[in-house]
Amino acid sequence: MLQKYNTKNDDILVYINGELLKRADAKVSVFDSVVQGGDAVWEGLRVYDGHIFCLDRHLERLQNSAHALAFKDIPSNEEIKKALFQTLKANNMDDGVHIRLTLTRGKKTTSGMDPRLNQFGPTLIILAEWKPPVYPPQITLVTSSVRRNSPMFLDSKIHHNNLLNNILAKIEANHAGADAGIMLDKDGYVSEANGVNLFCVRNGTVYTPYASSCLPGITRGLVIEICEEEGIPVKESNLSITEFYIADEVFTTGTMGELTAVSEIDGRAINNKKDHAVLDQINQHFHQRVQSKKLGIPIE
Repeated sequence: MLQKYNTKNDDILVYINGELLKRADAKVSVFDSVVQGGDAVWEGLRVYDGHIFCLDRHLERLQNSAHALAFKDIPSNEEIKKALFQTLKANNMDDGVHIRLTLTRGKKTTSGMDPRLNQFGPTLIILAEWKPPVYPPQITLVTSSVRRNSPMFLDSKIHHNNLLNNILAKIEANHAGADAGIMLDKDGYVSEANGVNLFCVRNGTVYTPYASSCLPGITRGLVIEICEEEGIPVKESNLSITEFYIADEVFTTGTMGELTAVSEIDGRAINNKKDHAVLDQINQHFHQRVQSKKLGIPIE
């Protein structure tokens, strides 16, 4: 699975700290913290029919992540929303769009690790692209040798830009001919895949790993809400890779790809032994919530 370039994105305008710049001119300083040490936080957003889906939930996580990293002069949600709307309107975008929203600690006075060198305030970057969900109907996974960070190292509750362990897991998956790599936690339980959260279904109950080492994704949380509201049994648990091998269904969740079925893990086919698919049921409710626009913020 490799994303294909969309020529519609040739002429997009990118927002950087109040300026809308052509794609080729959109750059940050070599002194910016995101260049110096991956010192930034980010959110992936999706636009459906004139609405930014779950925007308030994403902005809450962005604010929490920036606060946890002790960023100074963090822009308010209203300032960020205004910049988002400005960017989307400048690009005439209102549907089929994915946004990479990044807030860095900002530019430093000189190269160095000390945050006291950041004396210019954060850098806000809004990259909006024409990009429908990128995953095919089904994907394959392999278990990676790279472990997901636990809170004793780098807490996954901070949605930060330091993604090297996830990238290493993706490299392993690429070499194995799979679409993504499953990352285990320090105790050997399944945490998540390198870019998406994981769920499995067995005997009608939906299971997902505790959000102790994995990112508590926005789409993950929405799937749990859907199950609870629609009477589908759902449980967070410590799950071994074997429990995913023998599950009736396995699927991933994330803003980039929405909900995606997994057909195979480590060469083991995922065989649904039931006469119905719980994922189809959840997917239907998910798209109903998208279409209702109740969870979306309209582009002003």
